[in-house]
Amino acid sequence: MPRRNPARSERIPPLQFSLLKEGDRRKIPAGERRRLERLLAFEQALWQQGFRRVAGLDEAGRGPLAGPVVAAAVILSPESFLPGLDDSKRLSPQQRDRLEEAIRQEAVAFGVGIVEPPVIDRLNILQSTRLAMTEALAQITPPPDHLLLDALTLPACPLPQTPLIKGDQRSLSIAAASVIAKVTRDRLMAQCHAVYPQYRFHEHKGYPTPAHLEALRRYGPCPLHRKTFRGVCDLPLPLQGVES
Repeated sequence: MPRRNPARSERIPPLQFSLLKEGDRRKIPAGERRRLERLLAFEQALWQQGFRRVAGLDEAGRGPLAGPVVAAAVILSPESFLPGLDDSKRLSPQQRDRLEEAIRQEAVAFGVGIVEPPVIDRLNILQSTRLAMTEALAQITPPPDHLLLDALTLPACPLPQTPLIKGDQRSLSIAAASVIAKVTRDRLMAQCHAVYPQYRFHEHKGYPTPAHLEALRRYGPCPLHRKTFRGVCDLPLPLQGVES
């Protein structure tokens, strides 16, 4: 499938960074400042324990019938300032695009992992999600010293980990990872539309919408579909290529 190779980021904020941000902070309503402080509570607790490189991890694409699962890992600093950041599902596409760019600028480091449908079919979606997260972590050098994850753990990873239920709504780092993962995957699925326009992947991103299910019934699955997923594996139609 078409791929975009996400650039890695590792940067040190300039000396005047915190001073400039103090001016920015004063322009933000007090309620939003308090919300951002609450979202950094888990990170702050870990920083106070001596951890310095706390990474939030999240994924996009566990539920679709087609396309990859994408995971992101993001390390923020105590000075990171991302007003408006929230769980990617609570944001509009325009808000996600704006915040994705801001996160890439604000993050101390980030990485993205992408696992394709054939691997998902071979491993299952949970193990593929963990693999994507492991790939995202491998892009960060030096590595994190603690992980915050949205409701799962990485058993094969030796790093200290804290799983949080609804973590993308409770941790700013996880929310940042959710935005990076979602925007990356949505852009990949838009590229897939150019290859398989009959499925209109740019609209539903591979999720089982009525329009997508109707296209599956009409054309059968393409190489981007997850052959082990219900809604695909139970189709009697043969595998399709680019026919429309």
